[in-house]
Amino acid sequence: MNTNTKKLDGKVAIVTGASKGIGAAIAKQLAAEGAAVVVNYASSKEGADQVVDEITKRGGKAIAVQADVAKKKDIERLFTETKKAFGQLDILVNNAGVYKFEPLEAVTENEFHRQFNTNVLGLILATQEAVKHFGSEGGSVINISSTATALTAPTSAIYTGTKAAVDAVTRVLAKELGPKKIRVNSINPGPVETEGFHTLGFSGSDFEKQMIALTPLGRLGQPNDIGPVAAFLASSDAAWITGEIIFVSGGLR
Repeated sequence: MNTNTKKLDGKVAIVTGASKGIGAAIAKQLAAEGAAVVVNYASSKEGADQVVDEITKRGGKAIAVQADVAKKKDIERLFTETKKAFGQLDILVNNAGVYKFEPLEAVTENEFHRQFNTNVLGLILATQEAVKHFGSEGGSVINISSTATALTAPTSAIYTGTKAAVDAVTRVLAKELGPKKIRVNSINPGPVETEGFHTLGFSGSDFEKQMIALTPLGRLGQPNDIGPVAAFLASSDAAWITGEIIFVSGGLR
């Protein structure tokens, strides 16, 4: 294969929350397209190292960097390490996210702040830092939101609230950062069969059956369904696309 055809050659990307699931799939896809990738993780060093290992075995470039995106100091370190390793930054994928589904009466202040701190504040702080590191050519910010914003499922008030905020922030920052040639888009996956999906016991559940039944393409998403869309949005193929919220959900609404 002619390596010159890789659409992200010479680019550097940070993917937050990339030790497993959708983040890991995006990191691998960006690397396969030629980008050097910083695989960020909060707690799963083992998972992040494994993703780096897979990328380097295939001839790609990657490092793992621990940072909790809800902490400004951690984010600053993440970007410093990126600059040290690869000298520049072109792509930020805000994938780190936490969730918990519970009825209104079970909602606590702590759980509200836990989800909003990572899913919304973390995304804003990471983007704020990325803007300082993008070059004169601009950059691409890809936020990972959710079809939850359209489904508005019972027991997801906090989580859906965070993702509705992500959609709104995506549109605001696309306008605000456009003059700096920075594009900001959101990918909204439907239910994806990740480690988390199994950990939460969704596999084989009524929830799973219901989601598949509501999905026109008739199956759950896989992490590899999301990666290529992120690679497209990161590339010059998407040079004229910003402020878009792209549902990657097999038609689920």
